[in-house]
Amino acid sequence: MGFREKIMTREIVGNKYLDTFRTALLKRNVKSVSSVIDLIDIYMVYQKHKSDIPTSPLIVGGGSNLLFVGNYSGPVILNQIKGIQIEEDLDAWYLHVGSGESWHKLVSFTIQKGIFGMENLALIPGTVGAAPIQNIGAYGVEFKEFCDYVEVLDSDTLMLKRLCKDECQFGYRDSTFKQPQNKKLIITGVGFRISKEWKPVLSYGELSKLDPTRVTAQQIYELVIKTRKEKLPDPEHIGNAGSFFKNPIVTKEKLEFLSQKYPDMPFYPIDEKAGYDFVKLAAGWLIDKCELKGFELNGAKVHEKQALVLINANNATGKDIALLAKIVQSSVQDKFGVLLEPEVRFIGKLGEVNALKYLSKISYQND
Repeated sequence: MGFREKIMTREIVGNKYLDTFRTALLKRNVKSVSSVIDLIDIYMVYQKHKSDIPTSPLIVGGGSNLLFVGNYSGPVILNQIKGIQIEEDLDAWYLHVGSGESWHKLVSFTIQKGIFGMENLALIPGTVGAAPIQNIGAYGVEFKEFCDYVEVLDSDTLMLKRLCKDECQFGYRDSTFKQPQNKKLIITGVGFRISKEWKPVLSYGELSKLDPTRVTAQQIYELVIKTRKEKLPDPEHIGNAGSFFKNPIVTKEKLEFLSQKYPDMPFYPIDEKAGYDFVKLAAGWLIDKCELKGFELNGAKVHEKQALVLINANNATGKDIALLAKIVQSSVQDKFGVLLEPEVRFIGKLGEVNALKYLSKISYQND
C-alpha cells in the first residue's frame, strides 16, 4: 500500500473546495486531522514514503487565503484541530485555541464570554491557525497584539514546541512562518493573552464615528460585521479571499510626492518598529483611482464595492484570477509608481510559489 492509500483514508465528497475562491475542487480523498496525534501519525508515514510523492503535504484550514494557480499534485491535510481553553488572572485572560477553529467563531466566543479586545477582527474568514502566518488585521487592530505564543509541530523532527510572540517576528501581514526555512512548522494551536483593561480602537472607517466614552465592545463587534457584510462579498456565495493585496508601505518622501498630485490620498501611520519615515497607503483607493472597479477578465472580476477584493464571478480559474491581479498590479504601478504585493498565498503544482515572482512572469499571451 502506497503513501496516498495509507494516509488518505477519509473521503470528503460533494462540492467541497480547497479554497474560498472556489477554483480548486476537491476531486480526491484527503485526510482530515482532529488532533496533534493524528498529524504526527500522518507525518510518520510521510517520512517513510517521501520518494513516492512529489511534494510534502499541504495543510489547509479554511482555504480563505489560497489561490491555486496550478493543479496541486501533492497530498492535502484538512486541519480540524479544535478546542478552546480559558484561564485568567487579575490582569488578563489566557486562551489556548486549536488551530482548526474558525477565527470568527473565536471572536464571537470571546464577546459572549465578556472577553473584550478582538472585536475589530470580527468576520475575518479562515481559521485560527492562519492568523499568525498573516498576522491578520482589520480596523486598526492586528493579531500580534493578542498573541502569547504559537504552538507548532516540526514536521521533520515531529517535536512539538511553543514560539513566544517575539520569536514569531510579526510584521505587517508577515511572520516568521512565511520564511522558507520555517515551512516545516505546522501550527497546531495558538495562545492568546487578552488584557482586562479594555480600550476601544476607533481609528478606522465607520468606527471613527462612535463615541469612545460610551461605546461597548458589543457595538464595535456588530458594526464591524455590518460594515464587512455591506462592503465585502460572502465567500459562501461568491468566490473570493477578501483583500487580495496588502496595503503598500512607502516612504514619507514618496507620500509627499504623490500628495502633490492626489491631495485626497488616504494614508495611515504604521507602528514604530517599521520606522517613523514610512506610511501605509490604501491599496483599495489606489485601485479605485485606476477605474478598475467592476473590471472583468475571463470570469475573474474586481469587486464593484471594494476594489481590493478580486472575485470569481463566472467560473474563473486560479490563473484567470492571477492574470487579473497582474493587470491591477501593473495599472497601479504605472499610475502611482507603487508596487502592490499579494496578501493571498499562491499554490502551484508542487506547493506554494512566490506570488510576486509569479505575477512578474505571467503575461496576457500565456499563463
